[in-house]
Amino acid sequence: MIQNNLSRILGERKWTQAELARRTGIRPNTISDLYNDVATAITFYNLEKICSVLCCDICDLLQLITPKQRNTNMKQVRR
Repeated sequence: MIQNNLSRILGERKWTQAELARRTGIRPNTISDLYNDVATAITFYNLEKICSVLCCDICDLLQLITPKQRNTNMKQVRR
């Protein structure tokens, strides 16, 4: 599973989706899909634009969660 951290990053910076769309030139609908974690794909071009504007690495934006990590997180949530 890939965890998308865009909403967290924008929240920490107090940026809106519209602001990110304006600064990157990426369509607002595309930003919205990423922000709401409903996007099924993203281009390398858009990843590069987002990371460049946010001054972050891809690993800050997207994170691979292994099944073991997912199970550990689920156990912690149930407690």
